[in-house]
Amino acid sequence: MDDKARAIVLELDPYRGELVRHCYRMLGSYAEAEDATQQTLVRAWRNAGQFEGRSSLRSWVYRIATNVCLDALASGRRRALPMDLSGPSDGAAPPGAPADSALWIDPLPGGDPAASAVTGESVRLAFVAALQHLPPKQRATLLLRDVLGFSAREVADLHGCTLASANSALQRARATLADRRDRADELGLPAPGGTQQVLAERYATAFSRYDMEELGLLLHVDATLSLPPYAKWMRGVADIEAWLTGPAVGCRGSRLIPTVANGSPAFGQYRPRTDGTGYEPWALQVLEFSGARIASITAFRDTALLFPLFGLPGHLSGEACLGVPT
Repeated sequence: MDDKARAIVLELDPYRGELVRHCYRMLGSYAEAEDATQQTLVRAWRNAGQFEGRSSLRSWVYRIATNVCLDALASGRRRALPMDLSGPSDGAAPPGAPADSALWIDPLPGGDPAASAVTGESVRLAFVAALQHLPPKQRATLLLRDVLGFSAREVADLHGCTLASANSALQRARATLADRRDRADELGLPAPGGTQQVLAERYATAFSRYDMEELGLLLHVDATLSLPPYAKWMRGVADIEAWLTGPAVGCRGSRLIPTVANGSPAFGQYRPRTDGTGYEPWALQVLEFSGARIASITAFRDTALLFPLFGLPGHLSGEACLGVPT
């Protein structure tokens, strides 16, 4: 490797984090995004000597990353959240059998809730789920233009198409997302980062006390609760309370450990063990917000995969601290 190629390789390192987020938005899976980013960097390292500087290094590496993701999406498989696949169900009914984990969007570790509210760079679960309804090239076009700030010419060059074609793809992608927002009757603007922190703190306390009255006050009237890898999901305070006091009543007395997922407050939920010897991992709960209410709770049940990824302990032997990260 000559000096020029070596210098380019060193310049690529700071892009790793943002490439993971881009690939995650494209693919809906953190594990697949990590693999795609690694493939991107390997391809970039191997071809560093061929980079001629006709475009920026950022544009060049994003071209590689986007093409890696488009190759991965060629199978036509689309990840989703439960509400993308069926209507809401009765909170008092059991969840049924789990579905294949490859079907579901999974959570992205980390992010800064306050910063994401300011920058608008969205990795929110609802946004990532909506993106999966776009054809892959439209998805890439919208992300490159509206999230990452690439020019129409850069996107056209990346796709090897005309400027008019790139602009048309962007308009179709925007229209599809707008239509999904209209049909879903979105609840409103996300809460500011500070408000999210306060709401999450109150939620953690109320859930650990299993205080249904307080939880009802914190939830938006049309709030949703979903349970990947189960297809079941609920809408509305009444059905969420029916779930928590019915099929999920074993969650009474749980302890919540704070973390962050998809730029939002999240919690590792630990349920009391039946033998009384502490608490066992049960779900990673990711909260999303609308105004001064909690708009959705997504409780991911694959704790064997997710708890190590989020740095959460495998067992609690005593009381856990409540709250949210500062």
